[in-house]
Amino acid sequence: MDKELPLDDWVKTLPVSLRNDPLWKSAYYRLAMYLYDLMWLDAEKINKDFRGREIVHQLVRSSGSVCANMEEAFRRGIGTPDFVRIMRISLGELGETQGWYFRARHILGSELLDKRIAVIQQAIALTVKVIDQNRRKK
Repeated sequence: MDKELPLDDWVKTLPVSLRNDPLWKSAYYRLAMYLYDLMWLDAEKINKDFRGREIVHQLVRSSGSVCANMEEAFRRGIGTPDFVRIMRISLGELGETQGWYFRARHILGSELLDKRIAVIQQAIALTVKVIDQNRRKK
């Protein structure tokens, strides 16, 4: 992504093979992948300030971990104890990503920060919902 796109427009730019993956049907995963691509754009801006360089490392790690853990949880089986456990790790990484975005607020500015926090909060809400639904399946 060269510039920020609305979620629906961004989805259209992705490979069909990714969009055909069963995991892609999960709104929480699509949002996590979108967040990672947004972070990719933001990292360039944050990294220009020497104080932001460590923040970039942490943002790349935490936001990437959100997606990776969702992928692992899905492949281990929806409704399994492993699914719930690993999705809770994703939830923790979302919280950490939000914290790193907050720490970058002096570089990003309040308008961009608000937009990113809104995406993160939506991803958190969807992730909590799927965890709760699968916790009840036990």
